Amino acid sequence: MLIIGLDGGASKISGWEVLRNEIDGTFSIGELNAQQQYRKQSTFIPDFQPVNINIQLDELKSNQIHITDEERQQGQAYIRSCAEVVIELVEKRRTSHVLIGIGMPGLKTRDKRGIGALANGPRMPGYCLDVENELQEAGVRLEYPIHHLGSDADYCGVGEEYFESGGFRHVDNAYYLGGGTGTADALKLHGKLILLDQTKDWLAKTWELQNDRGYSLERFASANGIQRLYSDYADIPVSELNERRIFPPQIFKLAMNGEKEALHLFSDVSYWLAELIFERISTIYVGWQDRFSFVNPNRTLPVKEHPFRGTLFDTLILGQRLADLMESAQRTGILWEPFLRHLTDLIQTSSAIDEKAKRHYVKNEIFNTNRIHISRLREAPALGAGVDAYRYYQRNSKK
Repeated sequence: MLIIGLDGGASKISGWEVLRNEIDGTFSIGELNAQQQYRKQSTFIPDFQPVNINIQLDELKSNQIHITDEERQQGQAYIRSCAEVVIELVEKRRTSHVLIGIGMPGLKTRDKRGIGALANGPRMPGYCLDVENELQEAGVRLEYPIHHLGSDADYCGVGEEYFESGGFRHVDNAYYLGGGTGTADALKLHGKLILLDQTKDWLAKTWELQNDRGYSLERFASANGIQRLYSDYADIPVSELNERRIFPPQIFKLAMNGEKEALHLFSDVSYWLAELIFERISTIYVGWQDRFSFVNPNRTLPVKEHPFRGTLFDTLILGQRLADLMESAQRTGILWEPFLRHLTDLIQTSSAIDEKAKRHYVKNEIFNTNRIHISRLREAPALGAGVDAYRYYQRNSKK
């Protein structure tokens, strides 16, 4: 049986073969992978405009989702792309027996098999059923129906837990921050993976947090956000940066060469990343401290009390393109070292956390880098999707 993990993004969907180690129950990424860009589908609308997000949220809440003709057409590009990735992998492996798990952005429908609200794309309430129908027409046999659409953030956590050298393995308490198109937050506390949707009363997601300049912290922790910030600082349109293939690694090289806009950017990134990590450390240890406002001003403020107060992180994991950037910055004096210095200062001068916590995180007057894990598992969300599908199949296929 071929296990496929699918990771859907804003512009494309990627699929990977997921392998299970029968000896220790871990999983890994196989050699087969495929991807499809939505824009290559004939139904794709280049200038697609999503329905107003407030309308989307109201319709999702009332379970009365009214799909527009444009959404239906654009959604077909997403659905067909997903099916084509699966078909390509099935053909490469020369099997018709397949199990798939899918992670997609957006708020899910009540049955978790569709997308009921999506800020930058079409709503697709019948996503899983439509993909299943496409695959059936192509002669692909699913060993089990797609049980639900997961979130890429949760699947990053699952991937880090079940990968043979994952950052969540062999630790009880850890926080994961992945930065790619957006940000992915994942938690493992008291030995168990914790879904972020279950913590919303006392912990906010990165994209929800807003600094005193009105920026979401996602801008400082994601590759796309960093590129958009540079666009603002250098007064260069993002479209031009894309045409010239100037992404965070290239912007970092500009900083290394002394360009003031790039240096300004990474000074801000190091500062706000440290602020974000300290917020995670302090919120887990003593509860919400009102360090940030919210992108949604109507969001209910987190409560201070929660079941995990007093917990210290064994590991802080940086993942995806953010991890690549932070690793390349080490020993350059840009980004990495300023990040560590500011994080150290926040911890040592904090009146909220006690000496026990300070000693846990700071060693020899600098943040203990042994508590930071740079993840090389770029395919964490796809791996997590495959693992989730396999585990669900094992639990339910024989009932």
